[in-house]
Amino acid sequence: MLELQHVSFEAEVKRASGSKRQEIIKDVSLTIGDDRFTIITGPNGGGKTTLAKLIMGIEIPTSGRILFDGVDITTMPIYERARLGICYGFQNPARFKGMTVRKIIALAAGEEVASCKCNDFLTKVGLCSNEYLNREVDKSLSGGELKRIEIATVLAANPKLAIYDEPEAGIDLWSFDRLTTTFKQIHEAKNGHSIVIISHQERIIDLADEIILLKDGQIAAQGPKEEVMLLSGFSASTTTNPECVLIPQPSEQLGGR
Repeated sequence: MLELQHVSFEAEVKRASGSKRQEIIKDVSLTIGDDRFTIITGPNGGGKTTLAKLIMGIEIPTSGRILFDGVDITTMPIYERARLGICYGFQNPARFKGMTVRKIIALAAGEEVASCKCNDFLTKVGLCSNEYLNREVDKSLSGGELKRIEIATVLAANPKLAIYDEPEAGIDLWSFDRLTTTFKQIHEAKNGHSIVIISHQERIIDLADEIILLKDGQIAAQGPKEEVMLLSGFSASTTTNPECVLIPQPSEQLGGR
């Protein structure tokens, strides 16, 4: 179980008039239990990615506490959180020249992974193992390919808490369908693992147990998708159009490879 207790975060923000301290996350408290599928959504600049980075340990709260399975991880380094079972999929994944897809999957899993198992991870994100397993994770990959490979590494890590920052960004519609099916299967397994996804896509949102609407660094609404989506002015039914978003943002439409 993940618990945030009155978490706030300040950062130095550069403006034309000069730098100043700004509160990005403001007294956020929330609990995410085991076997939960939670979506964090809201307008750009609302603090969604910052909140995810605080959970992963990429940023450290200015105040408040973060607990995971009863352990205070507020100041714990990233690698120790990973050992506890927390994993994070970046909005813009890194490239690793000289490292193959097979190797990065093995590193995520913590052991060598058989080709058939690698194939399973890659298939779940819409990639062919024969085409990608021995390719380097470098600039030869498109942004969409890189994104899917990173999601495959998160699947290989099999974390107790998986955090994905806009996993649908830059992914083609067929792969998007594969991803939504994969997320649904993970959630339905009910093996104590939880998923937190930052997204505006209604087809992903419709899979969730709970929606957290983050605005101006604060929780503006939280609860079942039916309630939060209605508060936001949208139907809670699944749309057949994967480009329908909860909060329309042209820069975040699906596209690319």
